[in-house]
Amino acid sequence: MKQNLFFLWSLLCGLAFTSCGGGETKERAATPVYVTQAVSASELGASTFTGRTKAATEVNLAFRVAGQIERMLVKEGDYVRQGQVVAEMDNRDYQVQLTAVKAEYEQVKADAERVMALYAEGNTTASNYDKARYGLQQMEQKLANCRNQLDDTRLRSTINGYVQSLYHQAGETVGQGMPVLSLFTSGDTEVEIKVSATDYVRLQRFSSFKCRFDVTGDKTYPLSVSRVSQEANSSQLYTVRLRFADAADAKDITPGMTTLVYAEIEDGDGPSSVLVPTGAVVEEGAKTCVYVLDSKESVVRRREVKVDGVVPDGRMTVSAGLKTGEIVVSSGAHHVTDGERVEVVGRPSSSNVGGLL
Repeated sequence: MKQNLFFLWSLLCGLAFTSCGGGETKERAATPVYVTQAVSASELGASTFTGRTKAATEVNLAFRVAGQIERMLVKEGDYVRQGQVVAEMDNRDYQVQLTAVKAEYEQVKADAERVMALYAEGNTTASNYDKARYGLQQMEQKLANCRNQLDDTRLRSTINGYVQSLYHQAGETVGQGMPVLSLFTSGDTEVEIKVSATDYVRLQRFSSFKCRFDVTGDKTYPLSVSRVSQEANSSQLYTVRLRFADAADAKDITPGMTTLVYAEIEDGDGPSSVLVPTGAVVEEGAKTCVYVLDSKESVVRRREVKVDGVVPDGRMTVSAGLKTGEIVVSSGAHHVTDGERVEVVGRPSSSNVGGLL
C-alpha cells in the first residue's frame, strides 16, 4: 500500500515538473490585430465636384503706358467689338513729348540732308555720310515710339465680347501693364472645377462628366475635358476646364453660374488600384509596406506596395503590390513582423477614420 502511494506521488510530481519546465518550449501568444479587405478603387463610384461656369476666352486689357485714366467708355455687361476704344488716359505728357521729338527730328533731318548732298558732290567723307544717315534713322525710330505711346493712351478691345469686370475707374492712376478691365467671349462657356492630387493622378480613369444647375431643375449637361492645369495652386488643387458636349443645348448657361459636376469612374479591364485604411500602410526604411494575412496559417506576410495618395474618406490608394480581396492588417500593423502569428479580433470602429487606432 505504501509503495502504491509513493508511486502515485512520484507520478504527480513528475507531471507537475514537466508542466513547469515546459516554459522554454511554450508557443508564443498570437498578436491581436484588426484586419480589413482591400477593395477596388472603382468602388468610389461617382465623384462630385462644385464647379463654376466661365467663358472659354477671357482677357484682361491694360494700357501699354502709365498714367491717369481720363475716361472709362464702357461699363460692366456692355458688348464691345474688336478695336473699339474702351478707355482713355490723360495724354498731355505724351503729346508734349511727341511735339518735342518732332522738332528734334526736323532739325536732325535737315542736317542729315545737307551732309548727304555734300557727299553726293564729293565734298565730305563717307564717315560723315554714315553718321548723318544713322542719326536720321535713330530719330525716325524715336519719333515712331513717341507716336505709339500717344496712341497707346487709348485702350482698345482685342476681341468681340462682353465687359466682365472693371478694375479701375476714371481719375485713378495705373501703371504700365496693370489690368484695367476684363472681357469674355459669348457662346463658348465652360465649367471649371478644382480637383485634389488624388483625383488628378486618376483623371484618365474618369469615364464621363456631367453637370446640373439649380436653375434648370433635374436637367443634366454632358461635359468633356477641355484642358487641365499642370501645376497645383497654393491649396494643392488642380484646375480642370470642361466644355459642354452640346453648345447649343447650353445656350442659356452664362459665365458665373454655380453647378455640381458628377464624374463617373470606369472599372477598366487591366490591373486597378485598391483602397486600404491609412493605418494599414507602414514605412519600413525606404520601403512602403502592408501586412497581408495568411488565413490558413494565421500569420502575416510583409508586402511592399506603391501608394498613390489618400482619398477623402481616409483610405489610401495602392496602385501596385496588392490585389482586390486580399486581407491586410488595418490596425496594429506597426506592432507585427513578417511571419508573425496573429489573432484576428475584429475590424476598426467606423469612427476610427483610416484605421489609425
